[in-house]
Amino acid sequence: MITKALKQGLTLAVVMSFLVGCSSSDNAATEAPTTGTAPVTDTSSSEATLTNVVYFDFDQYALTAESRAVLLAHADKLKGASVAVRLEGHADERGSREYNMALGEKRANAVRDFLVTQGVNGSSLEVVSFGEEQPAATGSDESSWSQNRRVEVKY
Repeated sequence: MITKALKQGLTLAVVMSFLVGCSSSDNAATEAPTTGTAPVTDTSSSEATLTNVVYFDFDQYALTAESRAVLLAHADKLKGASVAVRLEGHADERGSREYNMALGEKRANAVRDFLVTQGVNGSSLEVVSFGEEQPAATGSDESSWSQNRRVEVKY
């Protein structure tokens, strides 16, 4: 009886320590903000090229004004179209693998939700998270990290 209670207590302690380790802190205030869009373009169409990457601040999944502007152009292109689009969420190397997978998914879902509110058919949008596994830039500095905090819109 005591052994079972001890095991449950230890399990609870491990789960709580994991959750505390995954919680975010307000470190974003100490970093230089990096928002905007990437110079990467969608070359799969003959139309005017659209930027197909939107960037996020450290430990954030809220869309910036620049991101919304880029996504409005994508929404205009996708309204009424029957093309499948994959939204690939990414994170920088900081944080645990599990946390970064969840953050990449939240970022991709934020992009999907914005596109759906603009009239894009939600069933044509696929959300995928790669977390920190597919960095756009290697390195352990803010310049590299800012390029890795992104969602790529793939047609």
